[in-house]
Amino acid sequence: MSEQNVGPDHAEANGSTGTPNPTLPRKNVWELGYNNNEAKFGNLEGTYKASPGSVYTSYTVKVDQAQGDRAQEFKLFCFSRPHMRALHCAWISFFLAFFIWFAITPLMAEIQHDLNLTKREVWSSTIRSEAMTIVARVFVGPLCDKFGARIPMAVVLCISSIPVACIGLIQNAAHLSVVRAFIGIAGSSFVMAQYWPTRMFTSEIAGSVNGLVAGWGNLGGGVAQPIMGSVLFPAFTNVFDGNSEKSWRVICIIPAAITLIWGLIVSFISDDAPMGYYKDMKRNGTMDFLDLSAHFRNGWSDVNIWILYTQYACCFGVEIIMNNVLVLYYTSEFGLTTKDAAALAGLFGLMNIIFRFLGGWASDKMNLWNGTRGRLWLQTLLLLFEGALIVFFASSASLAVSVLKMCLFSVFVQAAEGS
Repeated sequence: MSEQNVGPDHAEANGSTGTPNPTLPRKNVWELGYNNNEAKFGNLEGTYKASPGSVYTSYTVKVDQAQGDRAQEFKLFCFSRPHMRALHCAWISFFLAFFIWFAITPLMAEIQHDLNLTKREVWSSTIRSEAMTIVARVFVGPLCDKFGARIPMAVVLCISSIPVACIGLIQNAAHLSVVRAFIGIAGSSFVMAQYWPTRMFTSEIAGSVNGLVAGWGNLGGGVAQPIMGSVLFPAFTNVFDGNSEKSWRVICIIPAAITLIWGLIVSFISDDAPMGYYKDMKRNGTMDFLDLSAHFRNGWSDVNIWILYTQYACCFGVEIIMNNVLVLYYTSEFGLTTKDAAALAGLFGLMNIIFRFLGGWASDKMNLWNGTRGRLWLQTLLLLFEGALIVFFASSASLAVSVLKMCLFSVFVQAAEGS
């Protein structure tokens, strides 16, 4: 891969000829994500040449032009477009989506008490939320193929923030089920969060990058537990003179507003692919047209898809269940307050900060050693340990032992997801 020295004076030049290409939308220096005074936003002394069909003249990471200018490396503290900007937009969007998806879970003990709900009614609302996620994921996948991840991610964030803001209007079990069902749309953000970096980075580092994005994104579900249950809930309860019901009815507006604002912004500050927006790539002949109906049918008829579905259900499905029930578990089994139970439940999700990435990294290493079979052996091993530990966790007699087992169990859940 050859390198060229590119400075701000050359931002409008075509990568191969040095002359402007009138058929492509031009990218100014600030749109590329760097300027003269901020070298960390782009190495101006040695950037990498882009393909002629790209709207960018150069990139700040090494790319493989044979793979559509996908990056062969990632620089975690770089925010330049298109590769690293997309990576950071992906995990931040996923983080916020998971935060609002699980924002209500640390408050469920309070909601159940205040609305006189049964365990059956609480679980029914949880099932409806997960069911909506499954349905939404089926539909957003083909949309990513057609439009890229950028626009579907923005739409999902904006739509799912609305029912989160409506949590305070819940009056009975039926309201709870409806609201949580629509909140479940946020869970479909996972599809975009994985599609986006896969579109930006080569297959050789796909496991590491996807593990990083998914891990930091899933972290939102873990962070939501202590932020909502241990920080905002008691703080607003004090503000409202001890009125805990008023507190849980109000605090969900905060993450909903933040997510809505980010959803409105993210599509304007990122790209669909290394070469730019899908609509421009299609117009310029650098991207093929996809028959969505045929694509959808092929996916459903592929046995490997269903095998992967089952494997992922065994790890990510378990994490979703744990995020939904841990606060209720600690309040009912050990008599903890919502504040204390939420703080402990958050530890399960916090394991995402490193172990999901490590699972993806290990999967890449196994792939180099023995191809896809190596990845499968790793995931099988991790799932076996996960299964053993969940049985081990269920037999906990004391709070301290329970928390220790939960954290160890979470390590293998997150690593299995990353692999």
